[in-house]
Amino acid sequence: MLRRSATFFLFSSISLLAQAGEVVWLDRFEQEAADVPPPWRVVQLDRKVPPTRYRITLWDGHYAIEASANHSMALLARPVEIDMNRTPVLCWRWRVDEPLVEADMATKAGDDYAARVYVSFSMPSSVLDFMTRAKLKFARSIYGDAVSDAAINYVWDNRYPVGTRKPNAYTDRTRMVVAESGSANARKWVVARHDVLQDAVAEFGSGQARLIQLSVAADTDNTGESARAGFAGFHFVERNTACFAN
Repeated sequence: MLRRSATFFLFSSISLLAQAGEVVWLDRFEQEAADVPPPWRVVQLDRKVPPTRYRITLWDGHYAIEASANHSMALLARPVEIDMNRTPVLCWRWRVDEPLVEADMATKAGDDYAARVYVSFSMPSSVLDFMTRAKLKFARSIYGDAVSDAAINYVWDNRYPVGTRKPNAYTDRTRMVVAESGSANARKWVVARHDVLQDAVAEFGSGQARLIQLSVAADTDNTGESARAGFAGFHFVERNTACFAN
């Protein structure tokens, strides 16, 4: 009986370890701050546009990045080094006061979002054709190194249903994925979970993408609207591991 109990305990422990899996945290803020601490930094793609404001605030029990936009746009970005073959799934919590009204991701004039989570990739030159490399070189001559080889935006949209996927209105090197939509979940924290490696393969046809940066934004420069959003708890897990397991 003792041997059977010991064997059961051993296999139960192994099962718990497998369920826990590997977790790589990107942020665990512990106090409010007027500025988001490094390695996060504000990135303005267009100096003519007022930047979205960012700070750390305690919001409904979560220390979170608060983004406040008023006819403004700037990314809050941080570098990321992650082995997506081991921990491909990105988890976070987010919330918006309200989705935007006039935005439409299918048009340049409507390319705004109450909240967006932006993952940027470096791609091997072997998977970029000549035309793509030329376009990227030209874009970097204008916007600098903020232009990545490829990117995916997980957005809180106002009109398209969850699961909608479209190229960005400005460049097909950025793909838009509707992760939340409408006001049904506004004004409360929502857990998001997305397999970044799987999405990179689906959108760009290559499993060789290397994740280099994660950004957040509330983006209202095109529509001239206002938005407030929160982001918290960014971490990567294995495919068989639950988000916010601890």
